[in-house]
Amino acid sequence: MGGFPPGAAPRVVVVGDTALDVVARPDGPVRHGQDTRAAIALTPGGAGANTAAWLAHLGVEVTLVARVGADAAAAQVRAELGARGVRCAFTEDPAAATGCVVVLVDPEGQRSMLPARGANARLSPADLSPDVLPGAAHLHLSGYVLLDASSRPAGLHALAAARAAGLTTSVDPQAAALIEDPAAFLEWVRGVDLLLPNADELAAIGDPADLLGSVRAVAVTAGAEGARWIDAGGEVRVPAAAAECVDTTGAGDAFDAGVLGAWLSGADPESALLAGVAAGAEAVSRVGAQPLSPR
Repeated sequence: MGGFPPGAAPRVVVVGDTALDVVARPDGPVRHGQDTRAAIALTPGGAGANTAAWLAHLGVEVTLVARVGADAAAAQVRAELGARGVRCAFTEDPAAATGCVVVLVDPEGQRSMLPARGANARLSPADLSPDVLPGAAHLHLSGYVLLDASSRPAGLHALAAARAAGLTTSVDPQAAALIEDPAAFLEWVRGVDLLLPNADELAAIGDPADLLGSVRAVAVTAGAEGARWIDAGGEVRVPAAAAECVDTTGAGDAFDAGVLGAWLSGADPESALLAGVAAGAEAVSRVGAQPLSPR
């Protein structure tokens, strides 16, 4: 998959969760009350961090705004994201642990997650430092920030501050099961330039025509069924990219990065979707939610 040359896309600020992922791939069915051997990896994760890492992998200059604990997990996450080319604008919280996610991956590569948001749930408006937005062109927000009442004010503040500073904005809803009030969610994202749901999240929010009353455009990923772009001009569809599915963790976050990197570089909707599905295909072909290094 080709990336974007450094500097080709404007600088992006990502606001969202960062975490340490414990990725477990059992050798067989998990036996309740018994031991099940597994391959286990400790990798950086969190939806916001994943998108930031994939943006850096694609040659986009990116800053990640997040809250972490004062612990060894935060040091590992910061070091590994920095090695991937992500600038970390972290707030250290002495009263909460860095987020952690246990990811169970089945033989088909499908993942189930057990997340503990930890310090991410305590993200506050003050965590968006005034020196982060100047020079940036776009802000991307992970929907987990909006879906948790404790961090929602930070997400709403970030979107408002970005719009006031003249940045374009995007939001990934992240979790269909957590969208309990679709009307409220549409109010939270009102004025956003690009919404990036998967098919389940789109179904939970409502009809695409209704979404366009709140957001400018919608880019939907549907895994093996490809992706589509919906805006006032109509709808564009592209097929999925061929890939061996090893681990689906972070595939949607990679899709976001591919779409954003291309779209912010001036690509048309079809080209942006193709870049998104290509990044998603690369993500599912390896274990873990993030690429190994910047491209």
